Amino acid sequence: MEQIIQTVQNLDWSPLYISLKTGIAATIVSFFLSIAAARCALKASPFAKAVLDGIFTLPLVLPPTVAGFLLLLLFSRRRPFGIFLYESMGLKVVQSWLGCVLAAVVIAFPIMYRNARAAFEQVDADLVYAGRTLGMSETAIFFKVVIPSASPGIVSGTILAFARALVEYGATSMLAGNIPGKTGTISQKIAMVMQDGDFAAAGVWAAIIGLIAFVLIALINIVSGKKMKQVKRW
Repeated sequence: MEQIIQTVQNLDWSPLYISLKTGIAATIVSFFLSIAAARCALKASPFAKAVLDGIFTLPLVLPPTVAGFLLLLLFSRRRPFGIFLYESMGLKVVQSWLGCVLAAVVIAFPIMYRNARAAFEQVDADLVYAGRTLGMSETAIFFKVVIPSASPGIVSGTILAFARALVEYGATSMLAGNIPGKTGTISQKIAMVMQDGDFAAAGVWAAIIGLIAFVLIALINIVSGKKMKQVKRW
């Protein structure tokens, strides 16, 4: 017990700060991209919808290290696109906090997209038809009718996306590396202290992650526990 207390007192809290900062930024980006992607998929033809759904969901089924490897190939400063970003815009993705965010977005995006699309599909079609009858534009219907009706599913997806971005390890390690105070997240910190044999520090960080995960799961249960009406698809 004394060892754990001493470990907490000597703990470097930068991994928690970096993880929270990365998770929040990645969730914000994933939220808007996923809402747009879900709407685009719903409005597409069945064939186009299947193709788009496969593309948007692909990072969910790929191993995170594979996603990180593909991102590294794309954004490396030895590759044309990476060279263009660095020389033309001054953006360095590899081994930077931007790389942390990008990797987290790629991994969290499919989760948010799937939840948003499922929520949109459960919106009562009669509400959409009523909006059209009243002369509302499709954009107005989407933001004033569809989004509010699908809000429980969207909120749950947002929380899940944040949780996934918060604990991302594989793609982040490949793209951003593990630079203490810069790209070293909680997941990377746990792996590093385990290699050093510091099980007390690993246990403290695991407990912190577990507590955050419990709070997020509780929030999802509160949101999804609200009564949802059975509605037609639109």
